[in-house]
Amino acid sequence: METILPIKGKVNYSITLDASVWIFDDRKIELEEFLKFDGSSEKNENDYIRTQAERFERELTGIKPPVNKSIKRFEKERILKGSFVIPLKPFLSNADPTNDSEKVQLDFKDGSKQSMTMDEAMNGFLRFSQDGKPLREDSPTHFYFGDGSNASDPFKNVTGITVI
Repeated sequence: METILPIKGKVNYSITLDASVWIFDDRKIELEEFLKFDGSSEKNENDYIRTQAERFERELTGIKPPVNKSIKRFEKERILKGSFVIPLKPFLSNADPTNDSEKVQLDFKDGSKQSMTMDEAMNGFLRFSQDGKPLREDSPTHFYFGDGSNASDPFKNVTGITVI
């Protein structure tokens, strides 16, 4: 099973992503939480920022509550049983699209392609996990628009991202 996802095209840095390691990434969001759309992808980003701020504050103060072990156990169980998405924006930003890039094209396993605006891609999310395991069917990733317009029918079998 191939979990490699390249970002290429009109970018200053071609990036190769490995969806199998995203389960350890703090930017992941539970699919059920993500699918509770309120019409704003800003809410998902704000939740992520709040979580990171709380984590930073814990590290800064050095306070380790006695329930820390149970939190770790809960987190492990959540990872082993959960389904997750991750925002595409940080990866696209790191690829540094050129100034003349306007669209993003998703490449699919069957060779077909789907293009969208840069804003739609920047607000999009990639699903990489089902019940704590990498996607087996329709793999390696699924693409969801940030506004939830394709929540019931995401783009599946996404194998690459090309900035055009």
